[in-house]
Amino acid sequence: MLRFAVRNLLSRPVRSLLSLLGLTVAIVGMVGLFSVAEGIDATVDDTFGQIPGILVMQKGAPIPLFSRIPKAWTSEIEKLPGVNVVSAEIWVRVNVINGKNIVSPPRFLFGADIPAHQKLKHSVYGKAIIKGRYLNESDKGLPRTVISKQIAEEFEIGVGDSIVANGADFEVVGIYYCGSLLLDMAVIVDQSIVRKMSLFDPGVVCSFYVEPTGEISNEKIVEWMQDMFRGRDLASWQPMSLLFGAGSSSGTSSKSTGATSGNPLIDLVRSADRAIKDFGQPNADESTSQNGEPATDDEPTDIPIEDAGSAEVDPEEEELDPLEIRSAADWAERFDEFTSDLDIFLTIMTSIGLTIAVLSIINTMLMSVSERIIEFGILKANGWSRSDVMKLITYESAVLGVAGGICGTCCGWLLTLIINWQWPEHIRLLASPELLAFSVVFATILGILGGLYPALWATRMMPMDAIRRG
Repeated sequence: MLRFAVRNLLSRPVRSLLSLLGLTVAIVGMVGLFSVAEGIDATVDDTFGQIPGILVMQKGAPIPLFSRIPKAWTSEIEKLPGVNVVSAEIWVRVNVINGKNIVSPPRFLFGADIPAHQKLKHSVYGKAIIKGRYLNESDKGLPRTVISKQIAEEFEIGVGDSIVANGADFEVVGIYYCGSLLLDMAVIVDQSIVRKMSLFDPGVVCSFYVEPTGEISNEKIVEWMQDMFRGRDLASWQPMSLLFGAGSSSGTSSKSTGATSGNPLIDLVRSADRAIKDFGQPNADESTSQNGEPATDDEPTDIPIEDAGSAEVDPEEEELDPLEIRSAADWAERFDEFTSDLDIFLTIMTSIGLTIAVLSIINTMLMSVSERIIEFGILKANGWSRSDVMKLITYESAVLGVAGGICGTCCGWLLTLIINWQWPEHIRLLASPELLAFSVVFATILGILGGLYPALWATRMMPMDAIRRG
C-alpha cells in the first residue's frame, strides 16, 4: 500500500513538489521562530547560572543601566546576617569605541567597586579571565580596563594595547569570556573613573550585587532587605528618567542626595520636579519616628531583622518597595515569564504558515482524488473496501507530511547554525532535539489531517457512480 501511494505521488511530480515545498517552508518557519525562544531561555539560564548572588535594582528599572540607588544603602545591607560582600555597581552605555559608533550589539562601561570585587568568593568576571588579569587595588583611579573577548576580537585588541571608550583612553590589562551574550559586552574599569567620565552623581549607584555567605538562604536575605527598605524615599523608575542623563538619581529626592549634574538645564528640571512632588507634603525635618521623637538616619527599621521572616506584608504595601531585589533564580523566572508571552506570539505566527501548508495538502489531495475517480471506482468494483481507499489516500498525504517535516526540520536546523555562525554576538538560536523531533511528528500529523477530507469524499462514492462521473 505504501509503495502504491508513493508511486501515485511520483506520477504527479509538480503538484506533489509544490505541496511538499509549502509544508517544508512552514516547518522551517516553525523551527526558526521557536529556536529564538529556546535561544533566549538558554542564554538566560547560562547567564544567571554564573551569578550565585542577589541583584538589587531600583524598582521598575528594566536593567541596571537605568537604575539609580543611594550608595549609602550599601552599609545597611552589609550589616544583614548571611551577607558576605555588597558590591556597588555603575553601568553606562558605551557610544563610541576607537572612533566607531556602537549601536548593536550594545556595549557598556562597568564601573566596578574594586575593593568589594577582591572580597568576592565567586567573581563573575574575575573567574572568566582568559588572558591577562582582573582589576586589583593597584588599578584604583587608573585608566586600566578588562574587556570581553568579543570586544577584543572586534577591534583586534590584546592585553597591553589601549582602547578608547567614550573618549577616554584605557590600557587593557585583561580579557574575559563568560560565554553569555548578556555578560560578554562590558568594558570594566574602576568606578571612580566612570563617575568622572559621565558626571555620575557621587551619592548614587546603579545596582548592588550581594554575595551571601551560604549560611542563610537567598530567599531569607531578600525578605530582610525588602523589609529594611520598604517605604524609603525612592520613587519607582519611569521612562521619563532617561531625559535626566546618566548622572541623575532618577527618582531619588533631594534628601537622598544634594549633588548636581553639572548641567543647569537638567538641574532646573529636577528642582521643578521636586517642588511639584513635595508640594503639600510635610517637611522632612518635621517628620517623627514611631515613638514621637525626631527621625534620624540611625533609627532602626519598622520590622526587626529577627522578626522579618514572620511578618506578613499587605499586598498594597508592596507598592512602597523602592527596590527590586531578586536572586539569580528569581531573575531567570522573570525572563521565563517574558519568553512565555513570546511563545504565544510565535505560536500565532507559526499557525499562519502551517494553516497555509495544510490547505496546500488538502488542495493537492483533492485534485488527485478528483482526477482518479475512475481508478477508485474500478478498485472498489474489484473488491477494494472503503477502508482500503481511505488508507491509500491517507498514506499519500502522510508521505507528504513526513517528507515535508524532515526537509523542513533539516533546513530549519541548518538555518539556525548559519545564523549563529554569522552573527554570534547579536543573536543565539537553539533548535533542541525535542523541537526537531516535535516538528517532524507535527508535520506528519498535519499531512494525515490534510488528506482526511479527500479520503472521506472518495470513499462515499459507489463504484458505478465513480466510473460514470469519470
